[in-house]
Amino acid sequence: MKNIILSICALLIAGTMTAFAGGKVLTETIDSKILGTSVTYNVYLPEGFESSGKSYPSIYLLHGLYGDYSDWDNRAGMHRICDELMFSGEAAEAVVIMPNAGGSDVNNIHNGYFNVDGWRYEDFFFQELIPTLEKRYRCISDKGHRAIMGLSMGGGGSTVYCQRHPDMFSSCYAMSPWLDVEYSEDMPHDCFYQTVRSVRSTCALDFIDNADYGTVAALKTVKWFFDCGDDDSLVYLSVDIHRKYNEKGIFNELRVHNGAHTWEYWHMCLRDALPFATRSFDK
Repeated sequence: MKNIILSICALLIAGTMTAFAGGKVLTETIDSKILGTSVTYNVYLPEGFESSGKSYPSIYLLHGLYGDYSDWDNRAGMHRICDELMFSGEAAEAVVIMPNAGGSDVNNIHNGYFNVDGWRYEDFFFQELIPTLEKRYRCISDKGHRAIMGLSMGGGGSTVYCQRHPDMFSSCYAMSPWLDVEYSEDMPHDCFYQTVRSVRSTCALDFIDNADYGTVAALKTVKWFFDCGDDDSLVYLSVDIHRKYNEKGIFNELRVHNGAHTWEYWHMCLRDALPFATRSFDK
């Protein structure tokens, strides 16, 4: 009898999962007048997107240095994680946008999420990417239904974007964020130099040190989460920003798990980040 019951349960579970087709990941491009080129991106569309007719929250998922738009799907299993969490109800059905902001040849192509000479990426992100893609994919275009997250360079980009544009995002989940860097003017003044210099000039730690009362009040409207491995060379930056936010009275969460600056760690982070964004969306 016990074996019969187990067999019936297995068939019911299999039937339920078969009925859930899952979402899909598309690779598309957006033409940018600001950057003077087309930018490739991946977008995850939840199950039933084409036929539902409804509007969805949006999540911007940013890659790291040396990476590109395909990393989250190819290396972190984003598609499967989204399907699992949205099917179980742990994460809200959402459109997940993964834009390109660089590539592996960091010395000869522009990398990063900030404006530098010949690469006004932050302007592109807010003036072209967000309004165009949220219209294209029926997103709810307001702060309460928009989240941002990313790893390393993308974690730093997510943090700074929320600091500079707190009216745009309900939450920020920064994984192993690259928030500051030391560099030398003796470095070759190539694209990598511009990237490094932009991280220093937009330092998220300096930003909070210099934040006035009004800025702090705006930052309190964002839900913040910093997540970094205990063997990651950047972990001190997450600890520092957590401490600085606490000193300013800005509620934020910090998690330091066993791990390093690796895809194994960021795969684990994603399972926490999507539910966190869901809890932070307007109900």
